[in-house]
Amino acid sequence: MLPTAEENGQWAGLDLPLPEGFGMPLSLSELEPGLRIALALLLGAIVGFERERAARPAGLRTHMMVAAGAAIFTVAGVYGFPGSDSSRIAAQVVTGIGFLGAGTILRTESGVRGLTTAAGIWFVAAVGVMAGAGLYLLSLLSTLVVVGLMTLLRGPEKAIEQRYARRASEEQADEQD
Repeated sequence: MLPTAEENGQWAGLDLPLPEGFGMPLSLSELEPGLRIALALLLGAIVGFERERAARPAGLRTHMMVAAGAAIFTVAGVYGFPGSDSSRIAAQVVTGIGFLGAGTILRTESGVRGLTTAAGIWFVAAVGVMAGAGLYLLSLLSTLVVVGLMTLLRGPEKAIEQRYARRASEEQADEQD
């Protein structure tokens, strides 16, 4: 166990004074910023796992990093710059995520791909900001609702896509005749 600052003893063989509170157990208020980031990481993992199961390019690791990164920026804004306008951090997260999400959208001959991936990245950034701001229940409920909807709507979405793809191919065949 490390010596406390009050003991001011030897540490790593050097006679250095330890900072105040060094070696003392952390209080809940000191752990809270880390818990906020951990929650964002967990919630990002939940969304990322759903995207990974759907075999999408932005999966578990991407969603975890985006959510945790957004939470880190939010926590840094709240705790690192007391008295400042923390909403400015959230606004900058949105701007940065806009560029990241735009890079996932591709236009092809058959349509546009990557919109759900971009929306997922945007969503987990918002969840990260909420968790970083201490809105635990709201961030958790939002994640559960969105993942539930993404999972439940996958089947009907595929059925609709197949129906319109079949109709489009029939129309093309009619035009060629």
